[in-house]
Amino acid sequence: QVQLVESGGGLVQPGGALRLSCATSGITFSWYALSWYRQIPGEKREQVAGIGRDGTSTSYLDSVKGRFVISRDNAKETVYLQMNSLKPEYTAVYSCRARFGAGDYWGQGPQVTVSS
Repeated sequence: QVQLVESGGGLVQPGGALRLSCATSGITFSWYALSWYRQIPGEKREQVAGIGRDGTSTSYLDSVKGRFVISRDNAKETVYLQMNSLKPEYTAVYSCRARFGAGDYWGQGPQVTVSS
């Protein structure tokens, strides 16, 4: 059974930071490309960051470049999203995704609320 379990969401003040974690099980983690998405209320879900299988290739949504860092630990089978200098408009549900071939798995997503 494949599981992606996120943690680290919550309420943070503008300018603050959070680190999201997505722990996986049931997949050969090192084979999978990983990414983080966000769903802002009333908007389409969008990818904010992605990382390749070996961890050296990363991509970011333009609006979060320089603020967010995606990383992976293949030994712990976990992908992270470090979010810095957070803005209120980053309030959303953040979900991780793992893809390899026909395999495409999603986590449930923690709520991140940026508000004073």
